[in-house]
Amino acid sequence: AYLETKRLFFPRFFFLSNEEMLEILLETKEPSCVQPHLKKCFEGIAKLEIDQQGLIHSMLSSQNEKVKLSYSINTSEANGAVEKWLLQVQDAMKISIRDVMEAAHAAYANESRADWIQSWPGQIAICVSQIFWTKEVTENLRKSAPGLGDFLLTLNGQLQNLIQLVRGQLSKISLTTLRALIVSDVHARDVVSDMIEKKVSSEKDFSWLSRLRYYWEDDYCKVRMATTELKYCNEYLGNTERLVLTPLSDRCYVTLVEAFKLNLGGSPQGPAGTGKTETTKDLAKALGVQCIVVGCS
Repeated sequence: AYLETKRLFFPRFFFLSNEEMLEILLETKEPSCVQPHLKKCFEGIAKLEIDQQGLIHSMLSSQNEKVKLSYSINTSEANGAVEKWLLQVQDAMKISIRDVMEAAHAAYANESRADWIQSWPGQIAICVSQIFWTKEVTENLRKSAPGLGDFLLTLNGQLQNLIQLVRGQLSKISLTTLRALIVSDVHARDVVSDMIEKKVSSEKDFSWLSRLRYYWEDDYCKVRMATTELKYCNEYLGNTERLVLTPLSDRCYVTLVEAFKLNLGGSPQGPAGTGKTETTKDLAKALGVQCIVVGCS
C-alpha cells in the first residue's frame, strides 16, 4: 500500500518492480544515490548534474550528451521525498526540450546546416530538420509550377554535404547524430522522389498526408499523419540511432498513430526478428514519447 501511494504520485514507478522501487526510496537523503536508478524512470537521462547545495542544473544521456535545464530544481525542498523531485525533473525535462527546440528552430536559418547540426542535441537536430523539410515540401506543393524536382536536387545536395561531414574528424556524439540524420534525410528524399513519380501536385494528396509531418505552430512542435494531429511529447531520449524506414514501416506508422489518437492499442504482427518492436520504438522516438519494452517470454 505504501508503494502504491508513491506510484500514484509519480506514475513512472508503475513500470518498476517493488525491489527497484525500494532501492530508490531508500536513498531519500542523498539525491546523488538515486542516479544509478534514473535510467529505469527516464529513457534518455543517465545522470543529472547535481551541485553541493542539491540543485539540479542539467541532464546527461548515456552517450554523455548534455542538455541544460531551463530552470534549476532544488532537491532539498522535497524533504527526502524522492518522488517529489523526480516529478519536477520530469516537468523540467519536457519544458527544457521544448525551449531548446525553439532556440534550434530560430538558429536554423542563420547558420550553415553542417555547423548547426553539431551545435544542438541529436534528438532536437533531427526533429527541427524534419520541421523545415515539411515546410519546404508544403511550399513547393503550393507553387503553381511543379517545384518538387528542384527540391529533390537540394535534398541530394544536403545528403552529399552530410556524407562529406561524416568522413571528417568528429566527436562520438556528433557522429551518432549525423548517422541518424542521414537515415532520416534518405527517407525524406525517397518520399519526395516517390511523390514526383506519382505526380503529386496538391498538399491534400494522400501520398503526402500519409507521411509523418512536423510543424512548428504556436511555439510548439506538432506531428501530423493522415487524420491525426499530436503534440510532440518532448521526452528526452538522448542521442540514439534511428531505424531505416521502408514503405511497410510507414504503413505501420499510420495504423499505430491513428490508434494512439483514439487511445487504442496497436499490434504489429509478423515472424520473429522482422522489426516489430524496433518499428514501435522508432515511432516513439519520432513522436518524442517514452517507450517501455517488457519481455513477456
